[in-house]
Amino acid sequence: MTHIRAMIDAHPKGLDEFNKAKLAECIAACFECAQTCTACADACLSEEMVAELVTCIGTDLDCADICATTGNVLSRHAGYNGTVTRALLEACRAACRACAEECDKHADMHDHCQVCAEACRRCEQACADLLTSLDEGAEQQ
Repeated sequence: MTHIRAMIDAHPKGLDEFNKAKLAECIAACFECAQTCTACADACLSEEMVAELVTCIGTDLDCADICATTGNVLSRHAGYNGTVTRALLEACRAACRACAEECDKHADMHDHCQVCAEACRRCEQACADLLTSLDEGAEQQ
């Protein structure tokens, strides 16, 4: 069991609106993606052709910030707001999709862009899975 899941299980609120496994996976994917995108932006800045990577760097940094924020909000449950959570998950999916598409343009030349695109796709899917589980939970209530 990860520390993320242990904290979810230990939360006194119960978190009945969430599939706890999908929540833990999404939080982990968000934080991993944030780190990977930050590292990719840094690697892009170290490339000789940095001028050609300006869009990639900006997209990496935007995605990193959105993923970190999403992971942070998903980690807080006091005062839970489903509308905000869903909006953040949608924004995170969009940022991850855009970053993966941008990194794919450079993946043949830069391994760090390939790694970043993969992390973004994983996070995009984890956000989609959590959204689906939230929607299914709302239907059951």
